[in-house]
Amino acid sequence: MSGAIIFIQEDLKITEVQEEVLVGILSIISLLGSLAGGRTSDVIGRKWTMAFAAIVFQIGAAIMTLASSFEVLMIGRVLAGVGIGFGVMIAPVYIAEISPTVDRGSLTSFPEIFINLGILLGYVSNYAFSGLSVHINWRVMLAVGILPSVFIGFALFIIPESPRWLVMQNRVEEARSVLLKTNENDKEVEERLSEIVAAAGISNGEKNEEKAVWRELLSPSPSLRRMLITGFGIQCFQQITGIDATVY
Repeated sequence: MSGAIIFIQEDLKITEVQEEVLVGILSIISLLGSLAGGRTSDVIGRKWTMAFAAIVFQIGAAIMTLASSFEVLMIGRVLAGVGIGFGVMIAPVYIAEISPTVDRGSLTSFPEIFINLGILLGYVSNYAFSGLSVHINWRVMLAVGILPSVFIGFALFIIPESPRWLVMQNRVEEARSVLLKTNENDKEVEERLSEIVAAAGISNGEKNEEKAVWRELLSPSPSLRRMLITGFGIQCFQQITGIDATVY
């Protein structure tokens, strides 16, 4: 948006305040989308939450591309924010739940890597299309953002559902089948499946996972405390640098 907003302001004649609202609303809506995404993923599954995120983002990006006024642009921006919020929340969860234990750490870093790669490609596309007519260039810049979510849509026909979510739905055999696709060692699969079943509370008919998570967060073990400090520290320092002012 940082590259497109210059041309949007010139084409649609929006004010500086409208420009600030248009840029800033995405972060607010993304936050709300992230908060809603957790509960949604527990209801419809991780896979279809990603599908929902991709579809909503595509609709939002399409509306922004075709917008003829600030109001229409805002509607598209809000929808795109919802899609981004859901996507940012569910992607690392899905990767952590489906990846083999030995690769989980490296694989869960991929969303952050690709977010930054996407930002870089956004700058490149902004530069590439900046030479077009002012009535067209910013629309093309925004339309290009639809392509990654289209790829996600096709990927959903291939990737399996999260084994953890399947276990939470008492679909243990399906979860075992998914784990076997990502790990050829039957012993490790059975061990991991047992861990998932125990964590989901299905082994004793109880579902206290959410309370257990909050207990761990509020009274963390030394190792978990280090992870929490690292995670929160990275996020805090990332914001303190003022990077969003440059990105957006």
